[in-house]
Amino acid sequence: MTSTPPFPDLLTLIEGRSAALRDAVAAAPDLSVTVPGCPGWSLTDLVAHLGGVQRFWAAAVAAADDSGPPARERVGDQEPQGDLLGWSAASTGLLLAALRDAGPESPCWTWWAGSGVPLTAEAVARHQVQEAAVHAYDAQETIGGAEPLPAAVAVDGVGEFLSVGLGSLGAWPHRPARVALQAIEGPSWTLDLSPSGAKEGPAASGEPVTRIHATASDLVLALYRRIPLVDVRVDGDRTVAEQLLGWSGND
Repeated sequence: MTSTPPFPDLLTLIEGRSAALRDAVAAAPDLSVTVPGCPGWSLTDLVAHLGGVQRFWAAAVAAADDSGPPARERVGDQEPQGDLLGWSAASTGLLLAALRDAGPESPCWTWWAGSGVPLTAEAVARHQVQEAAVHAYDAQETIGGAEPLPAAVAVDGVGEFLSVGLGSLGAWPHRPARVALQAIEGPSWTLDLSPSGAKEGPAASGEPVTRIHATASDLVLALYRRIPLVDVRVDGDRTVAEQLLGWSGND
């Protein structure tokens, strides 16, 4: 397990990864090219998606209400207007301003209520780091310049995915299993999969049936199905690893 970066650091990471996406898109000669990690999307679609997501969460954070999503009129228009990259930068600015004004403990509706992760602005910021980071990777890969996720993003990204992405999926549909994920940088995570769902925490009794080893960046990219399982090291029951990635793809 790892600790979440401080709230101001999360905002800096959102800003940096959103800018990295725009830098990659600005270097593309053709914005209609297909994004490998998002089948059916062009680079224009990718920018529009992230900007729309950031505008939605800006409204959700500003509402300071964890009982339901913000009203449509509060969210406003999520479609690009004018210069695409300028609109994208403005979208990121709206999200960052809302998060700064709210502060980390402010209540906020989220789609992951079933995971047990707090419904707060800090949890939104943490997830939006990964949203921007993975899509920045998508943009870089599209132009042939994919870079590993920054260490501060990737190390926290594994735990964030396990607790939010998997923790919100409900019951594990296969035979119960324990999986260990080991980052080459040092951090490790233990995941228990059972009818009660995915639970990440300190290692419990009993050895994992599957161990997945890679850099933290590759662990995140594999969990988000941006790289294939063959690109990471799997020891033990490979079927469980395949089931895990197939299940996470339903998120």
